[in-house]
Amino acid sequence: MKKIVALLIAAGISMAAAAAAETYVMDSTHTFARFSYSHFGYSNQESRFDSTTGKIVLDRAAKTGSVDVVIDAKSVNTGYSVFNGHIQGEDFFDTAKFPTITYKSTKVNFDGDKIASVDGNLTIKGVTKPVTLTVTSFQCMPHPMVKKDACGANATAKVKRSDFGAGKYAPYVGDDVTLTFTVEAIKE
Repeated sequence: MKKIVALLIAAGISMAAAAAAETYVMDSTHTFARFSYSHFGYSNQESRFDSTTGKIVLDRAAKTGSVDVVIDAKSVNTGYSVFNGHIQGEDFFDTAKFPTITYKSTKVNFDGDKIASVDGNLTIKGVTKPVTLTVTSFQCMPHPMVKKDACGANATAKVKRSDFGAGKYAPYVGDDVTLTFTVEAIKE
């Protein structure tokens, strides 16, 4: 009988630990992936993708989680429709063959109760490279409009576009690209 009670207690503890993970769905109206790069040294050009979706799973008590993001590469917005089409071509994003860009975490790193960084794999044009996102702000609280818990974050990373087969015109057009993510996600 004691063994059965011990097993039930252990099962209850395991179920309680599993129940602590919370899933948040990215709000596509407040989640954007941006990128900037040097344009011939004249200026830093900034563009974004208008369609980003994904999920964040957090277990704040266990200090674990996961991030899964899908960016519609065809939603690139440079502010100029002709250039949008140009960077969707084979030399850059090649959206005909690779319509999405993905980021899948391998580890979420905490500093106290807040996420400090996310290690993961970024895939662009079928090329996957490890990329660490540095989280510059992170906040979870009840959302005043949707009446559900929500989390928001800002994160940055630097990559070389040539690492992903998109290095045309480098070094004149900068090979170093700064990625910036603004994320708001609502609890399921």
